[in-house]
Amino acid sequence: MTTPSALDLSDLKSRLYSAVLSDVLDELGYPNQAVKPFVRPLDEAVVLCGFARTGLYMKRYEVPAGRNPYELEMDLIDSLKPGEIAVLACDGPTDRIAPWGELLTTAAMVRGAAGCLTDGLVRDVRRIRDVGFPLFHGGIGPLDSKGRGEMMAADEPVEIGGARVEPGDFIFGDADGVVIAPNAVAEEAIRRALAKIEAEDSTRDELAAGATLREVFARHGVL
Repeated sequence: MTTPSALDLSDLKSRLYSAVLSDVLDELGYPNQAVKPFVRPLDEAVVLCGFARTGLYMKRYEVPAGRNPYELEMDLIDSLKPGEIAVLACDGPTDRIAPWGELLTTAAMVRGAAGCLTDGLVRDVRRIRDVGFPLFHGGIGPLDSKGRGEMMAADEPVEIGGARVEPGDFIFGDADGVVIAPNAVAEEAIRRALAKIEAEDSTRDELAAGATLREVFARHGVL
């Protein structure tokens, strides 16, 4: 199993692109790994790169007496490790479940977490932008999740914006969107993606020098 310690996430954040990773996953037989485009980065300059820790939410319409609706949520965030990403599945797009805000951001950052991916709503966005925390979201709103949504399971397979995510899967997100690389093929996908980026760099230089698309495609096989 690929783990945060097995890859240099800082290096990948500076070299990898979501589009190229999506391309090589297509080649490997995984064509449905891009999260639907309604999930967007809170800050397009920030890159999301790490390994999934999943939480599954359900709608709620009240909080029973004596119940702590944040219990599983707190356990997940408190147990995050460096390089891990909180992946919070809310069956988005949604107008009522808002699992992420400033306080969870602070707790996740202290633990070295690599970010958060959710198809639910987020709030406290100015403060989260100020600290540069990588956050991809399904919308922005002021609502508290209490009485509207609750995490019902953690560290189980979930679906975010049409893409299946399992605990430990590699996640990469940038201004183009988010791509999920299943753990079993993550290292191979990353290796191929970095090789393709080198070929694209050569293609770009040759196009800028006046070569035709047909010429550079014949030489490098990328477009």
